[in-house]
Amino acid sequence: MSKVPLTLAGAELLRVELHRLKTADRPAVIVSISEARAHGDLSENAEYDAARERQGFIEGRILELEAKLGNAQLIDPALLDDDGRVVFGSTVELMDTSGTATSTYQIVGEDEADIKLGKISYSSPIAKALIGKYSGDVAEVRTPGGVKEFEIVDVKYL
Repeated sequence: MSKVPLTLAGAELLRVELHRLKTADRPAVIVSISEARAHGDLSENAEYDAARERQGFIEGRILELEAKLGNAQLIDPALLDDDGRVVFGSTVELMDTSGTATSTYQIVGEDEADIKLGKISYSSPIAKALIGKYSGDVAEVRTPGGVKEFEIVDVKYL
């Protein structure tokens, strides 16, 4: 598996989720399976089937998180200084070239992306259009509604 870029904050979120799965969710599902088993016939026991399905999901997610953290390339945006160039981890302030709207995004890993928090994946069309450009440049982004142009107002490494 290739290296997966993650910010330090994103890696910490994955570690917290992994810890919760191992220390809270896994033991809880084991108790649920035991309780469902105590109800008798397993062939027609919906509670048992649901608990086993939940256990499979939890174990799969644990393996997925361990693999991602094991292959993570941790990047601390505060240590970056690319002279105003947009890179992974940077926070970019954009203005629509029509001058009507501004927005701010941080370019992060796929697991950290949350548009509501202003975090976009490095593999998103917007991030792909921005990476490598400098403050003052104009980026063209292909969207379902057509091509949009954004001017890069500022690039920060927070």
